[in-house]
Amino acid sequence: MYNLKRILIGRPLKSHEAGEQKLNKKKALAILSSDALSSVAYGPEQILLVLVTVSTLAFWYSIPIAVGVLILLAALILSYRQIIFAYPHGGGAYVVSKSNLGTYPGLIAGGSLLVDYILTVAVSVSAGTDAITSAVPALHAYKVWIAVLFVLILTVLNLRGVTESASVLAYPVYLFVIALFILIGVGLFNIVTGKVSPELHTPIGTPVAGISLFLLLRAFSSGCSALTGVEAISNAIPNFKDPAPSNAAKTLMAMGTLLAILFSGIIILAYYYGIRPLAEVTVVSQIAEHTFGRNLIYYFIQGTTALILILAANTGYSAFPLLAVNLAKDKFIPRMFTVRGDRLGYSNGIIILGLLSIVLIIVFGANTEGLIPLYAVGVFIPFTLSQTGMMVKWIREKPPGWGGKLTINTIGALISFVVVLVFFMTKFSQVWPVLIFLPVMLFIFYQIRKHYDATAEQLRLSTCEPAMHVEGNVIILPVAGITHVVENSLNYAKALSAHQIIAVYVSFDREDEAAFEKKWKEWQPDIRLVTLYSPYRSIINPLSKFIDIIQHKAKETNYEVTVIIPQFIPKKGWQHALHNQSSLMIRTYLLYRKNVVVATVPYHLKK
Repeated sequence: MYNLKRILIGRPLKSHEAGEQKLNKKKALAILSSDALSSVAYGPEQILLVLVTVSTLAFWYSIPIAVGVLILLAALILSYRQIIFAYPHGGGAYVVSKSNLGTYPGLIAGGSLLVDYILTVAVSVSAGTDAITSAVPALHAYKVWIAVLFVLILTVLNLRGVTESASVLAYPVYLFVIALFILIGVGLFNIVTGKVSPELHTPIGTPVAGISLFLLLRAFSSGCSALTGVEAISNAIPNFKDPAPSNAAKTLMAMGTLLAILFSGIIILAYYYGIRPLAEVTVVSQIAEHTFGRNLIYYFIQGTTALILILAANTGYSAFPLLAVNLAKDKFIPRMFTVRGDRLGYSNGIIILGLLSIVLIIVFGANTEGLIPLYAVGVFIPFTLSQTGMMVKWIREKPPGWGGKLTINTIGALISFVVVLVFFMTKFSQVWPVLIFLPVMLFIFYQIRKHYDATAEQLRLSTCEPAMHVEGNVIILPVAGITHVVENSLNYAKALSAHQIIAVYVSFDREDEAAFEKKWKEWQPDIRLVTLYSPYRSIINPLSKFIDIIQHKAKETNYEVTVIIPQFIPKKGWQHALHNQSSLMIRTYLLYRKNVVVATVPYHLKK
């Protein structure tokens, strides 16, 4: 297992090598913006899917709706840029909300994002797998296992370290950006030169029966799914090379610019080409086919789109562990999330994210389209809270130029809040789980915090009861036969200078009990043997009752009770399954008994 781990993950890194695992702006842009950039592949389509319920004549509304999405994008980018400089140690929406709005809003933001990053991995990988199986229908029956395989590959890549995973994953992301720039550039050239028939689209401003403000808001909120992943950079500031805040801010602006250009380009081309959303063909695929036909460039665009959809999951791998670190430092989730692995990444967070994503993929059969609204609302709740938190911060601190900053955050908070409301009003059947998992997560967070606080209080020397004074030691040695294993444990017990050593044998048969007593008297006449008959063939129950009796007597004289458990260790790991696990069961049971010391004496077999 050790050799396999080294092959998959690489050699361990020393702690002082952490600086070498920081990201430059080019690599950070690739792995932290993959989620946001990939949403260009489905964000515009989500707008058209709502508008088509009225008529294809309503497609011109996609232009003003896209303008609204871009306004929100600008507000979010400018706001998160402020968050980066205000909270340079990362944490994003969780830290902002907790610092300015209180613990509950902070946990709502943090819990939403934790779940959202799990959904990011599951949805992105499933979407990418769909693109592959659409191109190769013979693989459709295996799409769940293909999706699981991709998650495992991404998990291993991220366990190898941030820098190494970024070096591998950066190329497909930039290839996707280049592919879409080619598509948008050629498409706009065709429009300008009149190669696209004006009959394919309805002129902007054409009256359309059945259009309502409610439907436009619904289309707008659906289009806002293109903004998922915008917050990832503010969570991952510690992954940047110094000066980290400055590099993170520049990367965020670059991501926002790219996202705005690509999103606008796809919307414009879809409008002018009169693209109609189809179940079996994506909008991007239709635009590419209209522009180039089914040639090499078309397949290049489709291939890079499939890759970016899969690699969008890497945003979750970059942001989830760092968010988990902040929550763990505040004692709301297990402390294991703060531990760095062999390659200096927060490997526990990476592994847990991968496992939960695989569970989600298997449960939903890699058909996670219905999770996209839940995925989007899980982002816009933290968006709303972080914007509101920054508003409170500017009003309270009033730094130079705070009026402009407050305006940006107010616009972002209001639009984000409207998006959340519209999601709940129009897609309640898909987003209602939020109303269940958020209270459940808050309850879990507080139970974990309560446990850590109680543990700290009990372990603190100033508050704990004084330790019991121990006069001596009574050793109980459960034995299953007369073997080298028992002999080894008995010699160890004798070396402890115990007040008394009691060997305990649990028998299921009276004749066997008498025979064992005779053998023991011949082998160890100086060691007291107690035999316990168990008519129900249980070892734990009679042994437990006997320990109770000894413990009661030992308490009167301030003696400690120690149970020494003999255990032999097979040479090969798989051989454990060939033996009963009596010693393991006894040890597990006794660990939860108060005032009993449990020690295991291993005896290693040689063949």
